[in-house]
Amino acid sequence: MKTYSPNSPEALARLLAMFMITDGNMDPREIESLENLHIYEILGLSRKQFIQILVDYCDDISDEADGDGTIHLIDKSRLDSLLDDITERKQRILAAALAIDVCKSDGTISEAEMALLRYMLDAWQITLDDIENEFVKP
Repeated sequence: MKTYSPNSPEALARLLAMFMITDGNMDPREIESLENLHIYEILGLSRKQFIQILVDYCDDISDEADGDGTIHLIDKSRLDSLLDDITERKQRILAAALAIDVCKSDGTISEAEMALLRYMLDAWQITLDDIENEFVKP
């Protein structure tokens, strides 16, 4: 798997890419949401750079396929590795907020996406209140 510097825009983008494909369905509304939410600007990446990271992630997980071609969209060791790439609490809260937005952009949060979100929040010890406190100003 390609490596990126901890807390880098690329590491954050790859984490979002994982959420985009974790349910096995890449919905065009997920790409639209990236633009509508200005995620490229927030991350400091161009659209082209983000798409390349998404493609690279898909290539990486297909390279890890089982002998029979089975691709594991959710793999605990891969997930832990991607989560470990984000070490700063502020970056983690940002990543969690963006992941939630991406997951709900197609109108529903799948069971796989929900499991992944819960795992990430638990691993990082982040609550929905933490995210709200960071992004919702009174």
